[in-house]
Amino acid sequence: MNHDEYSSVLSHPSRTDYGPMPFTINIEEATTRNQTFRTVLWTGDHFQLTLMSIAPGEDIGLEMHPHTDQFIRLEEGQGIVQIGHRKDRVDFERHVQDQDIVIIPAGTWHNLFNTGTIPIKLYSIYAPPNHPHGTIHETKAIAEEMESPQSPHNKYI
Repeated sequence: MNHDEYSSVLSHPSRTDYGPMPFTINIEEATTRNQTFRTVLWTGDHFQLTLMSIAPGEDIGLEMHPHTDQFIRLEEGQGIVQIGHRKDRVDFERHVQDQDIVIIPAGTWHNLFNTGTIPIKLYSIYAPPNHPHGTIHETKAIAEEMESPQSPHNKYI
């Protein structure tokens, strides 16, 4: 990737899913510049890289990926992560902040709440991929609509 292409990705990381081609980027810079609730940056056969921006007072939403492990790294912000084996019992709770990671095993319910005054900026790795190639959710409301079981766009539920 040349300098102009790299600058374009950092300015508008939500414009393309670069997988499955080889790809390099300054992940911290791309993550902190991201303005979308969720953007898939790279999708391969075995894992996927997404960027997220979670507004103050907002959360990801309680969810579970039956066959997907997830790695989250916070680059900015702070919040509370909740994890559990049952939807009605997410009993693992921890405060997280910039430079922390969260590892979520497949089949585990989880949520991340932004308790701070600035957006949480994070990147997440899913193995195997969890969202359709090229997914962009500008807002949480759009993400919820697109990921509902009734949505024709959601092939992973």
